[in-house]
Amino acid sequence: MHTKDAGCQGVLPTDDSDAPISSMSLKYFEAKVKQAIDSLPTSFLEKLENVEVIIEEFPDKATLDSLGIESPWNLLGLYSGTPLTHQSFFSTITLPQRILLYRQPILRTASTQRELARVIRDVLIHEIGHHFGFDDDDLEQMTGDSE
Repeated sequence: MHTKDAGCQGVLPTDDSDAPISSMSLKYFEAKVKQAIDSLPTSFLEKLENVEVIIEEFPDKATLDSLGIESPWNLLGLYSGTPLTHQSFFSTITLPQRILLYRQPILRTASTQRELARVIRDVLIHEIGHHFGFDDDDLEQMTGDSE
């Protein structure tokens, strides 16, 4: 798995404290995403070697329109690419495999650093599920979550 790295050199606390999130820098957020990726099982990471994780502030209007979502605050992440279940040795993949994490909506859902770490990991795993070919109903059934 590749991440677009603008220098993940934010200083992180040694634990995921319950300190409130006041002003979260992009570098700190990137570091939290890297921690979430690093916490994934090796078997997942091996299947994600051609997937890029990209952090954007908000989803763009075209993305929101294509998904029928009105508010940019309502989309935390998005998988863009061809799921593994639709790939074959003979197919040529022209679209990049990407997981987009939308920073501002994610930050809005978390009030502490501990919650932020959990939300980032949950969104990342949800989007990885789409890469593995699961739809939202499958993921909801597996995790017991509803969005």
